[in-house]
Amino acid sequence: MICKTYAAACIGLQVVAVTVETDMSQGVGIYIVGMPDIAVKESLMRVTTALRSYGYSIPGKRIVINLAPADIRKEGSSFDLAIAVALLCAMEVLPPVRLPEFIIMGELALDGKVRDIYGALPVADSCRDLGFKRFIFPHDSAMEAVDIDGATIYGVRTLADVIAILSGTGESESLVLRRTGGEVFTPEAAGDFKDVKGQLQARRGLEIAAAGGHNLILIGSPGCGKTMMAGCLPSILPPMTKEESVQTSKIYSVAGKSIGRSGLLRERPFRSPHNSASIVSMLGGGTMAMPGEISLAHNGVLYLDEITLFSRSMLDLLRQPIEDGKIVISRVRYRVEYPCEFMFVASMNPCPCGYYGDPVHRCKCSEREIAHYLSRVSGPLMDRIDMHIYVERVPSGLLVSETEAEPSSAIAARVAKARAVQQARFAADGIFTNAAMNAEMITRYCRLDSSQSEFLDKIIDKLGISARAYSRILKLSRTIADLAGLEQISRECIAEALQYRNLDRFAW
Repeated sequence: MICKTYAAACIGLQVVAVTVETDMSQGVGIYIVGMPDIAVKESLMRVTTALRSYGYSIPGKRIVINLAPADIRKEGSSFDLAIAVALLCAMEVLPPVRLPEFIIMGELALDGKVRDIYGALPVADSCRDLGFKRFIFPHDSAMEAVDIDGATIYGVRTLADVIAILSGTGESESLVLRRTGGEVFTPEAAGDFKDVKGQLQARRGLEIAAAGGHNLILIGSPGCGKTMMAGCLPSILPPMTKEESVQTSKIYSVAGKSIGRSGLLRERPFRSPHNSASIVSMLGGGTMAMPGEISLAHNGVLYLDEITLFSRSMLDLLRQPIEDGKIVISRVRYRVEYPCEFMFVASMNPCPCGYYGDPVHRCKCSEREIAHYLSRVSGPLMDRIDMHIYVERVPSGLLVSETEAEPSSAIAARVAKARAVQQARFAADGIFTNAAMNAEMITRYCRLDSSQSEFLDKIIDKLGISARAYSRILKLSRTIADLAGLEQISRECIAEALQYRNLDRFAW
């Protein structure tokens, strides 16, 4: 008799349903086939030991366990539970009738306890569309999938819980998880703009960037507040939409960073990797092609503090993901694609000593040293940054003043209003912000009259602005118009957008 249970394998964010087939016949030996890796092969020892701890002895027969489809490599320990259930079914301990309804995943300890796995959320979301309605996961892993509509999520802690669910006993309903509400996921505590003294231009620039999802670099001398203001950025970003939340939550689930959290992520991620981070940790990869920092920042912010301390090779590798909004990791037998549409925010000093243009400290750097320092961030990467903002030193009078600036809540209200306009505008286009517009959308939504085109044409010739920078100026102008409540882009919007291209003319 062949017994079948069902699990799933995650290849990046793509989910493949896996059928675990078990057959017992005359003979001796136990075999597992279907391209298992070492962790899956070792599951036989974990499973048989766990079953013995519950008093179930594996019969002395020839047992073949097949993981189908056989042309996809099965990695990790998440198939333990499905294999154990298939063996119990073949041993006639569990009835096979209800098994086709369930996706069963989890790692087994030797005493029968169930350990957490990665990827419960994308598995539940994808396999629900394949017709599976019930899912058995380890308890903490199952919590991240409770917001999936049309799916019954069971959270188990031991093999006994799994047996109770599949046997149909009354206590199984107590293992169904439901969202309790009220909990949100905040990756990092955000500051409040009420604590930022002065810096009106930088505050305005950050508000525009948040409203349109634009890339931004802050340039200024040490101690002028660049890092503090970047840390306040999450406090003015609107909550993610349901679609954005599902996308980002799947990435965190595959990376194993949302285990124990209840439901989908609500707050936008804010990732700030150190300048010593490796290329793999930044872009993603490794033996199991895990997502990197750029994917973990999807629909949120990737902040590089002191960007000139990062290796130039790594910074140049960011160019394509910033432009395409995705990263492709290729392996011999498969390729994995992760989305990475994020706000790219960076900060840097204007020169090696940090005091070029500072009204108090004297800069000790030569023009050649300054040019070499700025060249650490390549022109093509800088061309992909919409806004270049010089952050001036805060005057002493403002610094000691006890007057609070405008709080983040007021700025967030204006940002949310502008984002709502964009969501309505792009409802049929599959994007969420002005920064994500392609060339066809720019032509459709960023129309200019003849006088505006002539004005912009003169500026482009004077500054030598590239075609990419031109399109980013138009996107930025569209966001400024949205903040002002204008249906059409005005000349004032274009002029303000041009002011945020300081590095195009090396003027701060």
